[in-house]
Amino acid sequence: MHVKKGDKVMVITGKDKGKTGTVLAAFPKKERVLVEGVNIVKKHSKPSQANPQGGINDQEAAVHVSNVMLLDPKTNEPTRVGYKEVNGKKVRVAKKSGEALDK
Repeated sequence: MHVKKGDKVMVITGKDKGKTGTVLAAFPKKERVLVEGVNIVKKHSKPSQANPQGGINDQEAAVHVSNVMLLDPKTNEPTRVGYKEVNGKKVRVAKKSGEALDK
């Protein structure tokens, strides 16, 4: 997958098009990512020990990885991801600026 946990991404299609956020979790087997503040859904919860009231909570739902694009660290614009080998390690690189995405 071209995105990892902690990456800044922008949603490029769907109802949340144009929104940006940080990747909270990545699910490579399902090809989905959880983005902070994007694709908010209502979750009904029964009363429990932790939440004795129960009720309706807002939480993020997963978005398909093809619907998000990484933000370039230099220009803060959406960019495609390339790969380079640096010191024997495979590193992700922003196509627009050539900036390394992995620290």
